[in-house]
Order: sequence, then C-alpha cells, then structure tokens
Amino acid sequence: MQKTKQLLVTEEGLKKMEEELEYLKTVKRKEVINTIGVARAFGDLSENSEYDEAKNEQAKVEAKIMELEEQLKNAKVVDESDIKTDVANIGNKVKVLNLNLNKEIEYSLVGSTEADPFKNKISDESPIGKVLIGSKKNDTVEYETPKGIFKLKVLEISK
Repeated sequence: MQKTKQLLVTEEGLKKMEEELEYLKTVKRKEVINTIGVARAFGDLSENSEYDEAKNEQAKVEAKIMELEEQLKNAKVVDESDIKTDVANIGNKVKVLNLNLNKEIEYSLVGSTEADPFKNKISDESPIGKVLIGSKKNDTVEYETPKGIFKLKVLEISK
C-alpha cells in the first residue's frame, strides 16, 4: 500500500479547500442531479447528449469531491508561530531580484493546492519554489526554464 504524501497548506488554503468541498457537496451536486433529471425527461437515454453531458459532469464533481476529501485528510496546516524568516519555507513571502531581468519580485511560498502564479503564489513544488525553499537572505539560486537558466538573489524573507 502506497503511503499518502502529507500536504502542507496555509490556514487560508485549508479554508478555501473546505469551502470548495462544501460548495460541491451542497450546491453543485444538487445542480447536477437536477440537470440529470431534466435530461432524463427528454426521452431515449441512448441518444440523449444532454443526459450524457450531465452524467459526465456528475462524474467530474464526484471525482473532485473525493480528491478534496483525500487532500483534507492529509493536510497539515503550517503553524504561523513555526514560520521563521531566516530560511524560506511555505508561509513565507520572499522578495527576490531576478538577475536576468534586473527586476524585483515578491513571491508567496504556498502548498501545491494554493498555487496561483498570477498572484505570485508559488508552490513549493514549482521550479522557482523548489529553489527558494531553504534559501536565506543574500543567497543566489538558479532555476531552469525552456528559455534558459534564471538567477534569483534573495533580498528579503518575511511572514
């Protein structure tokens, strides 16, 4: 039997996962059941694309519910009091200087379920997140992209 990996999340990330699960169970599940009922009323199920689509949607919703339940079962909230600012880790904000672009960027290091690159929330499993985890102020780290190797200098680590 495969051991399930512990999922590190922030308090905010845990709350979002719980809210999404609640929404899927109480609202979305009922919507899909109603859609199936309406589609079933259209008649012959063997040639009923609305029914097929509704059943596919139901399968997706149920799969997402199972996924979230499994993630929540294995979630470990990063304790705010455990977040230090001497070494970058999940829960930290890390201000870096991209040495290739000569541009300052601040990233929030989060667990994989909370990642949102458009808001500079990067996962500890992303290429940038992997090299920032464990780094200290004034460290220079490198990560590889299809466009080449990028260097980041850690300017500041905060909560």
